[in-house]
Parts: sequence; structure tokens; C-alpha cells
Amino acid sequence: MKHTIKPLLLAFACAAAVAACGDREAERAAQAAAQAAAIEQQADEVAKKYDSALASNDWDMARIHGVALLDQYPDSAAARRIGPGLQEVKAKAEAAREQRRMESLWDYAQVSADGGTQRSAAILSKDPVDVDGTGAKPVQLVFRDHPKWKRSSYLVLQASDFAKACYRRCQVTVIADGGTPKRISANRPDTDEATAMFIDDHKALWRLARESKVLEIEFPVKDGSMRKAVFETGGLDGKQMAGW
Repeated sequence: MKHTIKPLLLAFACAAAVAACGDREAERAAQAAAQAAAIEQQADEVAKKYDSALASNDWDMARIHGVALLDQYPDSAAARRIGPGLQEVKAKAEAAREQRRMESLWDYAQVSADGGTQRSAAILSKDPVDVDGTGAKPVQLVFRDHPKWKRSSYLVLQASDFAKACYRRCQVTVIADGGTPKRISANRPDTDEATAMFIDDHKALWRLARESKVLEIEFPVKDGSMRKAVFETGGLDGKQMAGW
């Protein structure tokens, strides 16, 4: 009888051990499944923010949420869904940042003037220009709408002067986005109030500024040589100068 009980006890022990082992495996599997489900849920929450940003064309926020999703939950279904389109979102976010940068380059003003209000839109050259050997200084491009003097466009120097010939009539060369050079007549008013030279065809220059990202303007300076100022005009807000 005793010899029969020992094998039975051993069998029960083995069965219990197998059952316990199976329970642990099942528990680990259940924990893994719960963890995976939690990760998918967290990924879905980030994906919702990504989708919302896309829907409102907020490319910067979409990029932030998309990058976070792929970094934190790379193996999630949400990451697999948005992954193929994230590069395009990044490109759009970069383009939006660049557009905001160019918009910030413009300075708009409205001031009281004889007969009403003077409106202006002005931008400084991308890089300073040395016009007389005394050091590089910004060149300013201005579009102005004056109640008395009407509409005009002109360049302003911080030092030296334009060529003497421009006191009568000269020409500047304008290149939009690296395209074909366009010659436009210009004149320097015979006044000491400001070192400014009007570009006569303000309508053509305004159109080029609105349609282009970069304008290059080459102009003659006091010693008769030519200088070039580059303006990043792509952020111009045409609504600031009504009627132009």
C-alpha cells in the first residue's frame, strides 16, 4: 500500500508543478497582452493629436506629435499608419517656418501725413552691402503710399550715395528668383533729406516682390561702380498696402 501511495503523490506533485507553470505562463501572457494594449492606447492618443493637427494644417504640431509617436511607440499600429507620410509633414512644417521667417522681415507702418495717412512696407537687404569701402551696411527697399505724393518705390542707403548720373536718370537691374534680368529706370531726388533713389516703375517692382521669394537689385553707386542688394521678399503681405 505504501509503495502505491508514493508514486501517486509524485504524480500529483508533478501535475501541480505543471499546472503552476502553466498558470505563470498564462499570467505572463496576460500581462504582456495588457501591456501591449496599453501601449497601443497611448499611441492612439498621440495619433489623435497628430490627426487633429493635420486637419487644421498645423504642420509644426503635426510634426511634433508624429516624431513623438514614432520615437516612443515605434512598433504600434498608429506608428505604422502615419510613418509613410511623416516625411512630407516634416517638409511642410519646414516650409511653414520659412514662410513665417520671411514674413517677419517686412516692416509695415501707417503714419499721419499731409492730407491723410501714409502707408509703407519696408524690408532690409538679406546681407549688408559695402557701397563705398567704409564697411557693409543694410540697404532698404521701401514701397510707399502717400496721400500727396501717391505711390512710389525706392532704395535707401545708410552711407555714401548713388551715382551722380541718377540725379537725372539711371537704371537698376532687377532679377526675380534667379530669372531674366529686368532693367528699370530710376532717379535720385536732388535733396539731402535722405539718401534715397526712386525706382520709377513701382507697379512692376511691387508685382515682382509679391510673386517672388527673392529680388536682387543692382544699382550704381557714387564712384560709378555697381552694387547688388538681395531682398527675401517672399513674406510680403499685400493686404497691408490696399489697392496695390
